[in-house]
Amino acid sequence: MTPYKNILLAYDDSKYSKAALTEALHWAQAHDSKVTVVHAVYHDSEEFTVSPNRFEQQVRAGRDACEKVVGECSGEFDVEINYLIRQGEPHEVIRTVAEELGADLIAMGTYGRRGLRKLVMGSVTASVIPDAPCDVLVVNKPCEDCIGEYHNILIPFDNSTLSQKAIHRTAGVINSNGASVTIFYVIPRYQEMIGFFNSDGVREQVMREAEKVVNEGEKIANEDGINVNTVIEEGHAAEKINAAARELGSDLIVLGSHGWRGFDKGILGSTAERVITYSSIPVLVVR
Repeated sequence: MTPYKNILLAYDDSKYSKAALTEALHWAQAHDSKVTVVHAVYHDSEEFTVSPNRFEQQVRAGRDACEKVVGECSGEFDVEINYLIRQGEPHEVIRTVAEELGADLIAMGTYGRRGLRKLVMGSVTASVIPDAPCDVLVVNKPCEDCIGEYHNILIPFDNSTLSQKAIHRTAGVINSNGASVTIFYVIPRYQEMIGFFNSDGVREQVMREAEKVVNEGEKIANEDGINVNTVIEEGHAAEKINAAARELGSDLIVLGSHGWRGFDKGILGSTAERVITYSSIPVLVVR
């Protein structure tokens, strides 16, 4: 239940990684956490053979960018903040440093509308999440009203172990004074099965099963001291999740991470990729 205390921020001097840093610093300031900024410089042997000084130039540029942003943020936030420059594939550097530092959260920025293969650091976010040693917070755009707290949280839930863990993690994230939390279940691939649902009896059975799922989520949340609303929708999961976040005015989506590589592993498989890609609010991926 303990809030994140040791945050690793993947930084490449883009506006998206700056947005993630701002989000992380607001959290850190509100919860007495520390932040380490890591910048990876990939050694491309072919490129650096053609231009021998290129690697040193990239290292200097990365160091200058980190020193500048850390200096600016140190003046604005009362947070312990440091930076590291490491050589290697960015996703490998991020995972390795997270393990070395015992980070409990990795914060990253990403483009929001061009797919996971065009993320802020190439395919870095897509590569980090499957094997991350801790939870990952993905931030798609600057937060204009960040205060380090979340008051309206959406939890896509399918009663898998990791979606249950998402509920537990939410208990440590929400404002102790209360927050609106919604357990959200999407009946999977309903539109492709519409003919099958023509039977009223089958529809009723499917809805009963869906209600069992959200009721189990509500029970878990109540045991963690969280009062929740429950919502059931029919349709394509990613579209429904992002639409619900907009309609409810959510400021955070909390996702279990299972099925990241697959397309048939519950609502949080490839759905997670699409939720992150198109979400206009931060997405916390729980490991």
